[in-house]
Amino acid sequence: MVSNNKKVFHDYFIEEKFETGIVLMGGEVKAIRAGKVNLRDSYIRIERGEMWLIQAHISYLDTTHASFRHDEIRKRKLLMHKLEIKRLFGKISKSKLTLVPTKLYINEKNLVKVEVALASGKQLHDKRQSLKEKDLKRESLTAVKNFSKEN
Repeated sequence: MVSNNKKVFHDYFIEEKFETGIVLMGGEVKAIRAGKVNLRDSYIRIERGEMWLIQAHISYLDTTHASFRHDEIRKRKLLMHKLEIKRLFGKISKSKLTLVPTKLYINEKNLVKVEVALASGKQLHDKRQSLKEKDLKRESLTAVKNFSKEN
């Protein structure tokens, strides 16, 4: 895994996850392998039957020649079958769901992939509840760990 978007899990309830390909330039692939990726404020939009990753920040490497440098936050096309894109567009338009990128990684065939999630937004009270559950889980794990050390 190269980049993980932790903010998505705090701000959204994840309904479904999908794996998509991404169209990149040569310098971007090298930068991704070097880990110079940030998905924090990125989102996905469907325009004219195509999926686009918007606001994903892929820095260029210092070794990249100035004439080959790419725009760091340009729109990048995501690769998915047309029927799947239509199905997702139908789900998004019917209900209050959105598409967000959760991970960017390199798979076993050395291809760069983006994990896309169909998600619904959390309200403030939902976020608080999630934080409480996370704290309780952490406290219970530490209590079990301390109890096992004592015995």
